[in-house]
Amino acid sequence: MPARAAPLPPAPLPAELRRRLQDLERDEDTLSEKESVKEKLSLIHGFLQADVQNQLSELEAKLRCEELSEERYLAKVKALLHQELSAENGAAAPLGPAANGCSRNGAYGSDEDSERAGANGEDDSAMELEEAAASSSSSSTPRVRKARRSRSNGESKKSPASSRVTRSSGRQPTILSMLSKGSTKRKSEEVNGEVKLEVMNVEKEEEELEEKEQDEKRIRIESKEGLEMKDELTLIKTPPPAKTTPPKCIDCRQYLDDPDLKFFQGDPDDALEEPEMLTDERLSLFDANEDGFESYEDLPQHKVTSFSVYDKRGHLCPFDTGLIERNIELYFSGAVKPIYDDNPCLDGGVRAKKLGPINAWWITGFDGGEKALIGFTTAFADYILMEPSEEYAPIFALMQEKIYMSKIVVEFLQNNRDVSYEDLLNKIETTVPPAGLNFNRFTEDSLLRHAQFVVEQVESYDEAGDSDEPPVLITPCMRDLIKLAGVTLGKRRAVRRQAIRHPTKIDKDKGPTKATTTRLVYLIFDTFFSEQIEKDEKEDDKENAMKRRRCGVCEVCQQPECGKCKACQNMVKFGGSGRSKQACLQRRCPNLAVREADEDEEVDDNIPEMPSPKKMLQGRKKKQNKSRISWVGEPIKSDGKKDYYQRVCIDLETLEVGDCVSVSPDDPTKPLYLARVTAMWEDSSGQMFHAHWFCPGSDTVLGATSDPLELFLVDECEDMQLSYIHGKVNVIYKAPSENWFMEGGLDMEIKMVEDDGRTYFYQMWYDQEYARFESPPKTQPTEDNKYKFCMSCTRLDEVRHKEIPKVAEPLEEGDGKMFYAVATKNGVQYRVGDGVYLLPEAFSFSMKPASPAKRPKKEAVDEELHPEHYRKYSEYIKGSNLDAPDPFRVGRIKEIFCHLRSNGKPNEADIKLLICKFYRPENTHKSMKGSYHADINLLYWSDEETTVDFRAVQGRCTVVYGEDLTESIQDYSAGGLDRFYFLEAYNAKTKSFEDPPNHARNSGTKGKGKGKGKGKGKGKSSSSCEQSEQEPPELKLPKLRTLDVFSGCGGLSEGFHQAGVSETLWAIEMWEPAAQAFRLNNPGTTVFTEDCNVLLKLVMSGEKTNSLGQKLPQKGDVEMLCGGPPCQGFSGMNRFNSRTYSKFKNSLVVSFLSYCDYYRPRFFLLENVRNFVSFKRSMVLKLTLRCLVRMGYQCTFGVLQAGQYGVAQTRRRAIVLAAAPGEKLPMFPEPLHVFAPRACQLSVVVDDKKFVSNITRTYSGPFRTITVRDTMSDLPEIRNGASALEISYNGEPQSWFQRQIRGSQYQPILRDHICKDMSALVAARMRHIPLAPGSDWRDLPNIEVRLSDGTTTRKLRYTHHEKKNGRSSSGALRGVCSCAEGKPCDPADRQFNTLIPWCLPHTGNRHNHWAGLYGRLEWDGFFSTTVTNPEPMGKQGRVLHPEQHRVVSVRECARSQGFPDTYRLFGNILDKHRQVGNAVPPPLAKAIGLEIKSCVLAKLREDTAGACGPSAPEKMETVEAAA
Repeated sequence: MPARAAPLPPAPLPAELRRRLQDLERDEDTLSEKESVKEKLSLIHGFLQADVQNQLSELEAKLRCEELSEERYLAKVKALLHQELSAENGAAAPLGPAANGCSRNGAYGSDEDSERAGANGEDDSAMELEEAAASSSSSSTPRVRKARRSRSNGESKKSPASSRVTRSSGRQPTILSMLSKGSTKRKSEEVNGEVKLEVMNVEKEEEELEEKEQDEKRIRIESKEGLEMKDELTLIKTPPPAKTTPPKCIDCRQYLDDPDLKFFQGDPDDALEEPEMLTDERLSLFDANEDGFESYEDLPQHKVTSFSVYDKRGHLCPFDTGLIERNIELYFSGAVKPIYDDNPCLDGGVRAKKLGPINAWWITGFDGGEKALIGFTTAFADYILMEPSEEYAPIFALMQEKIYMSKIVVEFLQNNRDVSYEDLLNKIETTVPPAGLNFNRFTEDSLLRHAQFVVEQVESYDEAGDSDEPPVLITPCMRDLIKLAGVTLGKRRAVRRQAIRHPTKIDKDKGPTKATTTRLVYLIFDTFFSEQIEKDEKEDDKENAMKRRRCGVCEVCQQPECGKCKACQNMVKFGGSGRSKQACLQRRCPNLAVREADEDEEVDDNIPEMPSPKKMLQGRKKKQNKSRISWVGEPIKSDGKKDYYQRVCIDLETLEVGDCVSVSPDDPTKPLYLARVTAMWEDSSGQMFHAHWFCPGSDTVLGATSDPLELFLVDECEDMQLSYIHGKVNVIYKAPSENWFMEGGLDMEIKMVEDDGRTYFYQMWYDQEYARFESPPKTQPTEDNKYKFCMSCTRLDEVRHKEIPKVAEPLEEGDGKMFYAVATKNGVQYRVGDGVYLLPEAFSFSMKPASPAKRPKKEAVDEELHPEHYRKYSEYIKGSNLDAPDPFRVGRIKEIFCHLRSNGKPNEADIKLLICKFYRPENTHKSMKGSYHADINLLYWSDEETTVDFRAVQGRCTVVYGEDLTESIQDYSAGGLDRFYFLEAYNAKTKSFEDPPNHARNSGTKGKGKGKGKGKGKGKSSSSCEQSEQEPPELKLPKLRTLDVFSGCGGLSEGFHQAGVSETLWAIEMWEPAAQAFRLNNPGTTVFTEDCNVLLKLVMSGEKTNSLGQKLPQKGDVEMLCGGPPCQGFSGMNRFNSRTYSKFKNSLVVSFLSYCDYYRPRFFLLENVRNFVSFKRSMVLKLTLRCLVRMGYQCTFGVLQAGQYGVAQTRRRAIVLAAAPGEKLPMFPEPLHVFAPRACQLSVVVDDKKFVSNITRTYSGPFRTITVRDTMSDLPEIRNGASALEISYNGEPQSWFQRQIRGSQYQPILRDHICKDMSALVAARMRHIPLAPGSDWRDLPNIEVRLSDGTTTRKLRYTHHEKKNGRSSSGALRGVCSCAEGKPCDPADRQFNTLIPWCLPHTGNRHNHWAGLYGRLEWDGFFSTTVTNPEPMGKQGRVLHPEQHRVVSVRECARSQGFPDTYRLFGNILDKHRQVGNAVPPPLAKAIGLEIKSCVLAKLREDTAGACGPSAPEKMETVEAAA
């Protein structure tokens, strides 16, 4: 390899100068890099050789003309100085680039490497020297050096395909080969004495250099602006107080003051040197008469037991942290044994000393069992490691742990791509380490400690994999690990050899089978996708040209193209067609892949709204071409200004009222608009018509997925000139067939009408604001308005009419006012004596509220003790209710009046109410404490009155005096929504509670107060009708026969049962523990524990039972279908291509839709994560709705926040609702509780249009928010790891919520109040999290603590200057890794077993300071989304009990979801956590169930409507009364 000629020895430096240089080295921490280099240069410039001085001036010139960044310039100057000073010390100079006396890459430099090294000669050597010889390197024994060099001088017989991590290769071996189970058993072929090891191939890389070059690219851009500033900055910098970091060993990089730093104890006297030991006959495989060494093609292989590895200072050190790769000389001692000896004891071994230096280390397959084989290569031989010496065992155990850990991770993720980080932790913590390893359990700490290695193994696994497989690297679980541990991606790159295929790839767990679909669902997906994929690929081509396909920083991006893989062979430069546009498989940038997967999951709620495209501009004039248009016949009606006609002839085509036409837009490039002509006339504006617009499917939420010929009725219409009409079209109404319910699953033609360019069809009316598809309204014209009847005008009029507040039944006049008995708005009637809701700002109380609990001012924190506390600068605390709004004010109407105008007539446009105010418990002097024990619907009467605008009224409620009730307060409250009661009056002046006055009591029963508090709407006034209105609630409501698919443990069904709307007769749940839990709680349900695709296939093929003899539901049996199909399979893929398409086509969403198509239930509900509406640019949502619309279902979607329905948890969920033709499509339930506004952004943006659900209570609600205290303050105290499945409650329920959740039956036994047993280190961290609200890991003290397992933690060391956050007030450093200074991460910086987890400050700046990890819940706050496995460092880290030092228990989680205490769970603790975390909160399900119930009731009423039946539009109002 071309090395430069060694320079002439320079003049020796004077001793004084040397001393000053050493002082400088010591002060390096306090000086900036620039200052330090400047000082050194000024000291020794005169002593430098001419060629070095020339090089320096060249570098300076490059810096000036900006060819070099400052950082790069400093690095090169430092390297030059280093070289000169080392040469001065007599060690490194003669060797040139071969810093350690062997070729740069150790024994096996490949040709490519030496070429590269030649080309970059000086750079490499500079880097090497800088890296390897942080001090003068002393030469080791010349004999060994010679031996090592001799093997590397080109005649090495090693094939280039050898797989070692060699010195300076900058990489680690991969576990690819290890995962093979049997195939890698060593075959000892005695014939020629070789032992073949399957060893993973690893190419050599200079990572540091490459990263520097990348930085240079980056910095070059930044430095242009930065250069002027830099000079100023250096002037301002004042040296901070000297806080020096403790010294590290320059070889093994361990801290010299570390109590765990151990020294090698020395070799026994009889130990031999390596060459001598190798000739010992005990190691020979041959008889004396056979030729021995000469027959070796390869290095001899032996085993070594009782070994220790150490650096040249004798420090015992690990060999897998990059030291060998950086050319640090490591040696080992032990007893060497022949290769066939499997006994790890010392017998029969030859004691050897100072073997090495180690040139490479490698891993080979698990020896048919659990343990990997690890080996070293020296200049003389290969050694396979057996047992470490006693002193080296703890260090070696870590190495084995990380190898074994990566085996677990790769194997687990291979089969479970969709698992979360918490699931992986669970897998790791429940895996028992194999016997013979030096540790007894795997912990999260060990996973984070080895994260870099584990992720590298996953990268190499992905490389060996199929290029069509999505990489394991971008699974949600790996992305979380990468973020948390701050892993550097793309560091190592294994060159793939075809031989190494992942043996364990084959037995892949297939997951759900191919989706069973009905013909209809299949056709919709198929026709849409075949078009879409082509379109996407075209767009991709365009996008690829613009889009960066790589980060440009990691080593992977800088690989050359290999020219051999499938992708390269398709490239034009390698003779391919260039169509596939795939990156070389060697160059798939991991950073970009992870970033894209992350972006897919983020949902931007704040997209600006686009105005809905109004079809035409009103009243626009167009030059009329009279000759085109002529009236046919006489006007059929004239009303003064307008003559109405029935027919007109345009361009020889006759149109009549009721025909459909296409209308030319102003912009000729836009498609034609379509409308129904509902009237034609002539007036001063010319010849006009009234257009009732149709909405094309592409303008609905369906977008591109819609049928191009399908139109939707909308409430939009306008007057137009006839000259805009382009021609007549045919629009057919496709009504659902008579036999609709039985047509499911038949081979239906997907085309509804023939496409002749003029024929369209419609089946639904569409609401553009709420994205609701409903059956068209049945409003018919009367005889006298036939000629100008427009359905849109009629409906819009109705809505406007309903919204206008009106008064009725005048009582008397007086005091300049007119008094009334009734006021109505929005179809709801309010009478004197009724309870009303008002917004919180409508009135205040004379009792001044206690100032809200402001957080105490932050006290100064001891930064030495709490070094991470500075990260808590934001006031916002996750899970806090500080900004939760107040619930509605409640009042009782005393008077309804309007002021009289000057002309004596009442001003009915301005209606006023005089109301009596009710206090809630929290409005009295008891404040919030008063509300905690009280019922949430308890009020206090007061004599305070106020006048409010009728417009401010938010709804009607019922308030009764508790003593007047004929039933118990509990039964009354449970009997319907919006029901309140009072027992006492509150006197704010005396701050006392007293009996309410008589007029307060009997008002509750005045008139029809009692019976009518059922809901919001009774738009009736005639009293006979009022009577019949009371009876229909007696209608016996049959419960809907329900099939719950993906039922989990049954949260959705439980809520529906509580609402009384359904009985779940069948449930499908593949996961056995959840299925068992469902059975325990629903003994009457048939629970199928199998794949839903298999069941549907059986039913569709006519089977009546499954293989276990369970009866299958048949067509016509299922009236309600509900479920939450898991969507992980495609949550991380933002673009559809042929692969992701097939994944989606086989997803469980598609199976679920096929269930709906086959069974055709009356109601359908799909529940999913909030992002369901955003996956794949909302494609998943659109196709779901498209299928439902095509089946004939009315449908809509929305996002609900469970916290608004009575649980102390934020959990946003997407809900798709559908109702069969003839049913009423349910509304989304109005919120019952106020909740933190941040968590209530529920609008959804699809294709830049913003959709909201029908919910109106956006700012307030009837009841206060439910808190953590309400949820669990009554549960007995337990410890970390508590496992008693049944204990007693030890006390009464404290809050309304607790009374509800325990149930009315007395239950002495509390089940499942158990919590996970966290490792000793995690337990100690939890113990040290303060109890104050908002406390998390940033409050941990940096101290040493004795753990419960007897070990002691270490203090976290801050070793680097943190660029972003500067230093602490006392001048202490804040960085824990070299990346804090903007350099690449250094594995030697990792620290473990510290109270403050090292990884959190390491990556905190990029991740919002990891706010909330190790976070405590706040008594007055709420839970983060209840997860399937509470982990302090998981996605939702706020899982610590507010006061106890443990994570939340299963029962606490179940309560946060609103499960009754009597609800049974099944399996071990993690199974139970998972059942709870995956469930739909029953209170949310109940609220939806009540809406469905009201629709069923409304239809029942309609079907049995008697003489007094209200007309259709009013009927909508009675819907909610049922609830």
